[in-house]
Amino acid sequence: MELIRSLLSVPGNQQKMLDKAPGYGADALILDLEDSVPPDRKSEARDMTAAFIREQPAVTYVRVNGADTGLLDDDLEAVVVPGLAGIQCPKSDAPEVIAAIDRRLADLERAQGMAEGSVEIIAGIESVAGVYRCYEILTAADRVGSSVVGVAANGDLQRDVGYQHTSSGDETLYIRSKVLLESRHAGVHPLDGTYASIHDLDGFEVEAGRARQLGYRGKKLIHPKQIEPTNRIFLPSAREVEFHQRVLQALESAEQEGKAAVTVDGLMVDIAMANQARTVLDWATRAGVI
Repeated sequence: MELIRSLLSVPGNQQKMLDKAPGYGADALILDLEDSVPPDRKSEARDMTAAFIREQPAVTYVRVNGADTGLLDDDLEAVVVPGLAGIQCPKSDAPEVIAAIDRRLADLERAQGMAEGSVEIIAGIESVAGVYRCYEILTAADRVGSSVVGVAANGDLQRDVGYQHTSSGDETLYIRSKVLLESRHAGVHPLDGTYASIHDLDGFEVEAGRARQLGYRGKKLIHPKQIEPTNRIFLPSAREVEFHQRVLQALESAEQEGKAAVTVDGLMVDIAMANQARTVLDWATRAGVI
């Protein structure tokens, strides 16, 4: 997953929502076949989702049902069609499950004439087992390209761990940090999970800002109102860009004088700081900020 900040979830069986979703401005969509679709509508949702993928140019992922539901294979059979960017595996608890899904995806890609490995796996880390075995899960298959940490209020992970949800987020800091570090070590794109209070945009911005400060590079969303703040928060700001440009300019001047360190805005900066500046500026360039 490359430079996807906002991943908007849309129920796979709601045609009006599907029709509107591509125009909302999210970097990518994730059509849901799992919790937002009633059991008696799963088959219909598969058909509608597959039609959307074939007909719409939007970058589209699908959240399938878990491996323990008996629904996963039918989901994959229906939605692995040309145009699918990837699938999210909910409640990714074991590397063995990811490896089995990887093999099944390879079979379906060949059957559809798609390039092998073209369907990404997003690992949903939503349980104690998932957090505990996170790095093993994220490295179980080369096609695992992203992680989503599921720390939303009243979600599966809260029930599994037993923490109380607070506005400070202190109770999930370790979980978020562990998933982030292991995602980075595995080389996958770290996405923060959903924020359930769709009318509380102030609270949403606070949570998204904390995730960005930790090192997350995007967020899974449940409402179009959350797209604009997400796309804004998960980009280098003009102030950050200007500061890092001055860091590189100052170090270049210092090197011409035979120095390896210099002061910028009262901060001592050296080669390590230059590497950080280049990383941020590369991110900003690829995102079209500069």
